[in-house]
Amino acid sequence: MTKERDEDAVRRFVEHFAMTLSDLGFPRMPARILAVLTVADEPGLTAGQIGERIGASPAAVSGAVRYLMQVQFIVREPVPGSRSDRYRMPDDPWYTASMVRGGVYKRMADIIYEGVEAVGDTSSPSGARLAEVHEFYLFIQDGMLELLDRWE
Repeated sequence: MTKERDEDAVRRFVEHFAMTLSDLGFPRMPARILAVLTVADEPGLTAGQIGERIGASPAAVSGAVRYLMQVQFIVREPVPGSRSDRYRMPDDPWYTASMVRGGVYKRMADIIYEGVEAVGDTSSPSGARLAEVHEFYLFIQDGMLELLDRWE
């Protein structure tokens, strides 16, 4: 027996999920849109549909979907027979997978290593600190690749 969808509970979840992401440092409006797309049964939502569901202006939705596309949380695709676009979660929706496959942690490690070189080497306190952060990001990248393989 399938339980019926409770739209009030869905709305509460969207706001709770978005607030939690926001508390963790994720921008609030993109968090709300990510939550709405996560609970959508449709293959994607237009900006207008997103705005209706979260009570947001077109400008707020536009800026937030642009951000979410840049960080690879959502993809945009044309609506057949329309001038509109719809937004949806990627086929592999979780950010971690996108980050790992995109090498975000490796890129961060490379940037941090520039800091090591900028301060001279690892013999100074700042150099040692930067080197540790560099190694940490490499460790995370490798570990996440292993975890992602195990997940799949």
